[in-house]
Amino acid sequence: MMRLPRFRYHAPRLLSEAAALLADLGPEAMPLAGGTDLLPNMKRRQQTPAHVVGLRGVEALSARSGDPARGLTLGAMTRLASLEQDGQVLAAWPALARAAGLVASPPLRNMATLGGNLCLDTRCTYYDQSEPWRASIGYCMKREGEVCWVAPGSERCWAVSSSDTAPVLCALGAEVTLTSKAGDRRIPAQALFADDGMQYLTRRPGEILSAIHLPPPRPGEKATYLKLRRRGSIDFPVLGVAARVKLGAGGAVEEAHLVLGAVGSRPQAAEEASKFLVGKRLGDAEVVAEASRLASQVAKPMQNTDFGLAWRKQAAREWVARALRELAG
Repeated sequence: MMRLPRFRYHAPRLLSEAAALLADLGPEAMPLAGGTDLLPNMKRRQQTPAHVVGLRGVEALSARSGDPARGLTLGAMTRLASLEQDGQVLAAWPALARAAGLVASPPLRNMATLGGNLCLDTRCTYYDQSEPWRASIGYCMKREGEVCWVAPGSERCWAVSSSDTAPVLCALGAEVTLTSKAGDRRIPAQALFADDGMQYLTRRPGEILSAIHLPPPRPGEKATYLKLRRRGSIDFPVLGVAARVKLGAGGAVEEAHLVLGAVGSRPQAAEEASKFLVGKRLGDAEVVAEASRLASQVAKPMQNTDFGLAWRKQAAREWVARALRELAG
């Protein structure tokens, strides 16, 4: 049995108190939301904070404001289980509800939070192992070692982003608020992620992801999310495809956003494919085929997760096509 290392637990009641604790305690402290990612990591000694700042008692992080007509703001502690069953979210942002419902399993979704899923640690076959296993290979660049075993000659870590909600929020054009002792900072969801398996978030030291802002859906706008994994539950995505389009008169695409997850260290925006779709019709098989080909070019999977490398690359093309065909109705 793997046990947690010793740490001191802090239970702030105010967001300002939580931010002050993280700032004062420095790099020895980490925030704890649902704990479905951090606590297993601590058991494997991937992360060993001396202080854990629990966010469960901070009511502001569970707050909610707005509506589909004006845009909705969700506190970062919103549980994934409630999000997948939320009537307003299901009606206005069904892709987000679907993504939340595809995370792990019902018991874990009852604990996991939207903010926690966005800040999910990057994953890798050589990293997500027990401490003795990692010690036997001399560890890896992401924790205690010097070599990225996925690409031994590389100077960077290639651990992969495995969040289900991140690609969707990026495709929807959502924004997030980061709160620190110095105040709030609001940025696009896409800007939260960095293309680095180790420093995978642009969140600054002492900052807490406090809120997620969903823009109001516009007439003619549709979005979806598809997830590829070995089993129908529990597993992290091997590929996630988030697609949003705005259709105009006659069904022509006026705006498109395609974002792929689990094929890089951050959600990958398929910008060339998105631009190609503008002015086209999703009912045209040739258009879907070309857009899928262009989108698959941003998928650069490596041998660091489930399934074979070449097959995962091929699957990206097919799953994008499926997403576009779904939006075409």
